[in-house]
Amino acid sequence: MLTDFYDNLTERLRGAGDWLAPLGLRLLLAHEFWKAGVLKLRDPNGNVSGFHANLDFPFPFGHFPDALNFFLVTWGEILAAIALVLGLFTRFFAFTLIVITIVAIASVHWPASWDSLGQLWQGYSVSRVIEDGEFRGNFRIPMLFLAMLMPLFFMGAGKLSLDHLLLQLTGRAGLIEQRNADAKAFAIALTLFGLMAIYLITLWGVFLLLAAVALFGYVWLQR
Repeated sequence: MLTDFYDNLTERLRGAGDWLAPLGLRLLLAHEFWKAGVLKLRDPNGNVSGFHANLDFPFPFGHFPDALNFFLVTWGEILAAIALVLGLFTRFFAFTLIVITIVAIASVHWPASWDSLGQLWQGYSVSRVIEDGEFRGNFRIPMLFLAMLMPLFFMGAGKLSLDHLLLQLTGRAGLIEQRNADAKAFAIALTLFGLMAIYLITLWGVFLLLAAVALFGYVWLQR
């Protein structure tokens, strides 16, 4: 039967995917963030650090000294790149890179002003978009990075990783198969999306965070 063939095929694809699917994301993201971090670290003339010093970082990073922001971004990218290659503490470092990427979008790639979603969408570009002398953005690449980091944050590094090895060594390998798509799970997801959005489209971020609070409240009332 065709359905039996399809089911057998997808079962094996999922089995291989548990080992291999996240690997491409990990290696590609590791390469990109390693290059970005090493560029900052090896900057001989202070051009990169000087550029960072002139940026308007969002809260709370705007209250940090410029040298501290430069240090956090540089070593955050380098250490996260190494961790992604190894598949070690993958969710933590994926979240670290999400924070770095959101700050980069808000500080560098996001338009200073926009009047409509159509105008905002002009900034979904690799090169800088200038219209009527105003910067419309160039947030395409970092947005793609965010989309690539999401599976690693939610699903982890896969079985071909030190994370999975640690689960096996501690007798918890069965956890990788467990799922719990309850209200608390979606509340956590909404919290992440809300924190991301609040730096870019504040109203959307507030709405998502309120929805997360409502779900957490629902979970608490059900106890």
